[in-house]
Amino acid sequence: MDELTLLRNTRSEEEPPGAALNRGRAALLERAAGTAAPRPARHTRARRRFAIGGLSTLGAAALVTGLVLTDVVGLAGWRGGADPAAAAVLEEASTAAIQTVDPVLSPGQYLEVRTRGVHLSSGGYDDVVASYQYASDDTLYRPADPEDEWVWVRGPQSVYGTFGPESEEIADMWWRAVSSSDSFETGDVLRAPAGAFYGGPKYAGFDDLDALPRDPYRLLNYIYRATLGAGPSPDTEALVYIADRLRIGNVPAELRAAMYEAAALIPGVEFVDDQATLDGRTGVAIGRVEDAWGTRVEIIVDPTTGEFIGDREVLLRDQDGVPTGTALSWTTVTTTVVDSAPDGGTVCGKMPVNPETGQC
Repeated sequence: MDELTLLRNTRSEEEPPGAALNRGRAALLERAAGTAAPRPARHTRARRRFAIGGLSTLGAAALVTGLVLTDVVGLAGWRGGADPAAAAVLEEASTAAIQTVDPVLSPGQYLEVRTRGVHLSSGGYDDVVASYQYASDDTLYRPADPEDEWVWVRGPQSVYGTFGPESEEIADMWWRAVSSSDSFETGDVLRAPAGAFYGGPKYAGFDDLDALPRDPYRLLNYIYRATLGAGPSPDTEALVYIADRLRIGNVPAELRAAMYEAAALIPGVEFVDDQATLDGRTGVAIGRVEDAWGTRVEIIVDPTTGEFIGDREVLLRDQDGVPTGTALSWTTVTTTVVDSAPDGGTVCGKMPVNPETGQC
């Protein structure tokens, strides 16, 4: 018996999967009905040291370095995981995803991935600094043969939200600069072999999908190792990593299923809302609070189909003039098989090219 089989058998002997799922669904219904026992209030701090289970920064880094040596031996699972309601949703989404048939592209066809979103930015002049939000609408065309030319249509951006007079002023300055550029009316079109836009890595920067483990334990340990030292904490950064890859829209069904199960193994992940709406689409929000950021990172899924709807980051305390409860950023993803992609475009789009290096 190999290590993977042993790991799976050990997991299944701890508790029958059906019992865990039923318990989680019961917890979900209880939470949705508003009858769950109240949780203790969260106490946030302006600054929080990077820590795992009370360890200092140095101790946590040493622990992660010592444990996350292989895909099998690591942090995944032994420190707990998502709350029962979140775990039930993610398990259901994983089961649905694994039963999904991925789109099959014929030669000449493209997978059209449209990403709509809102992003937080800031700017200033003299002593005035303020934050504002802008909207984007991008479409990526991935060819049937990923080594062929990809096309990326970067739609024009616009001001989405402001937070007071200074924020409005800074947003207006940004808007005047953006609307005067030559790409404002039509956006920007890029075309690159194997998706190496701007001379960057292949496949639009996500060339590691085939290498990612499909077992959730191995996958989460891989993620902990790949993100070692990044973000405010290993667990939040792991969820961010999963959201970043789900957002590209072409994650194979078996990997998407593994990602949902891996998210269920992350401590602190919890059920947030069973009616989370992004850009007119509704799903179940699963998230993790990060005190160091003062935000909650969320992924929104449809558990009945296994579809990844999008992600968002919600502010949990007033910061820099932005009120509590604001969705600082969010994205939605839709995919469609199409027979053609827009014409034109270059590797650098409308960005100038250095004549000496040939780089953007």
